[in-house]
Amino acid sequence: MALRIDSPMREFLARYPDYAQTGELDSLRDTEYSYLDERHQLYLDYTGSGLTASSQLRTHQERLTGAVFGNPHSSNPTSQASTALVNRARRAVLRHFNAAEDEYAVVFTANATGACRLVGESYQFRGHGRFVLTADNHNSVNGIREFAKAGGARTVYIPSRLPDLRVSADDVRAALRPWSGLFAYPAQSNFSGVQHPLEWIEIAQKRGYDVLLDAAAYVPTNNLDLSEVHPEFVAVSWYKVFGYPTGVGCLLARREALAKLKRPWFSGGTINAVGVQVPWHAMAGDEAAFEDGTVNFLAIPDVETGLSVVDGVGMDVIGRRVRSLTGWFLDRLTALRHTGGAPMARVYGPVGTESRGGTVSFNLLDPDGRVVDERVVAKESAAAGISLRTGCFCNPGAGENAFGLTRRSLWRLRKNRDLSMDQYVELLGLPSGGAVRVSFGLVSNVGDVERFITFAEHTYRDRRPETEGLPPREGC
Repeated sequence: MALRIDSPMREFLARYPDYAQTGELDSLRDTEYSYLDERHQLYLDYTGSGLTASSQLRTHQERLTGAVFGNPHSSNPTSQASTALVNRARRAVLRHFNAAEDEYAVVFTANATGACRLVGESYQFRGHGRFVLTADNHNSVNGIREFAKAGGARTVYIPSRLPDLRVSADDVRAALRPWSGLFAYPAQSNFSGVQHPLEWIEIAQKRGYDVLLDAAAYVPTNNLDLSEVHPEFVAVSWYKVFGYPTGVGCLLARREALAKLKRPWFSGGTINAVGVQVPWHAMAGDEAAFEDGTVNFLAIPDVETGLSVVDGVGMDVIGRRVRSLTGWFLDRLTALRHTGGAPMARVYGPVGTESRGGTVSFNLLDPDGRVVDERVVAKESAAAGISLRTGCFCNPGAGENAFGLTRRSLWRLRKNRDLSMDQYVELLGLPSGGAVRVSFGLVSNVGDVERFITFAEHTYRDRRPETEGLPPREGC
């Protein structure tokens, strides 16, 4: 689809010339993702999930109708056919991340959350150890603190700081005093889009820590080269990269680190031998010890198909486009004004493109500077055919900082564990229960930015929306 070079487009291309080098993504949208424009959908939730190319679904159907596949745990022909495709998918994942097969193992999970849980429940936390993590983390990582607590280890949070919601390198070094334990952080925040330095991996390792890198929000639009950085564990959800299949993620683990994990239980598929009359068991080696039961053998081969889509375009091309659109969106959003001159939006996180991804969290403001309830935006954007996300995005640490919540105010929540989300918001005195999140991805284009900005201008300029009749808020 050719770009219309009108005045706003000229300004956009002048500010973000890299966009002109990503035209192949417009062709891809016209063919593989034509359903978006045919259905007049504005998709701005790529951090929630990627979208699926039509060819991915055709390949899946052709594979299932062209052969017979069975449970991999056997030597029969249908079982071996499944095993071969699952192993091909493992090798495709390693190639995508430029990871050596003798260094990294690929453990297939249901999602990044499942990958984080595998590490948390199996890591050998001890009373003298530490679990260090950034306050900017998804709850799938925050939850590991419960395993650390059960193991007697101390949990230490590293704060993020306003205005950009970044984490100071000095704070990281101070928290990672020479010790032993696990250090966990996201390569990219799912709340603010901040990209935290991959250099922290080596800093932590030199101080005696294993590193869990949550890459779920990072890898859909960025290259992660595991020949250059070597975290012990990397968590990924594949649906966030290319939409389909859902229910498949993976834990990439350095084999030496994987060997040190001790699972608290065993199941079908994870053991070499087990006794009943004499209660003993011997765990399987490498990946097999961590893939409980039967892996999703009909869907895992679709990971290779999805990777062929993004690798065919190139992560550098996807990254250039997303940076350009994110920058333009931030320019346009922060320039919005009510008739009296008051700003229409408040952005949480960086307002430039340096060291940030295509995730932007913000609130819209009324003419008096009050936050427009995020439920109003959710309802009215949905009616306009816009898919975005509202709330705190399962990242309470980033949200607490963005909304100015103090430790004292949060302490009161410990005594009120049975309240609804709306009651918690009222107790904290918040003007809203969360933010609005827009995120860009593989086939976003400049028209998507303009359509949302037009919607925001026409819907909220000089307006004080009512909050009557809104649905209850959902928890984080």
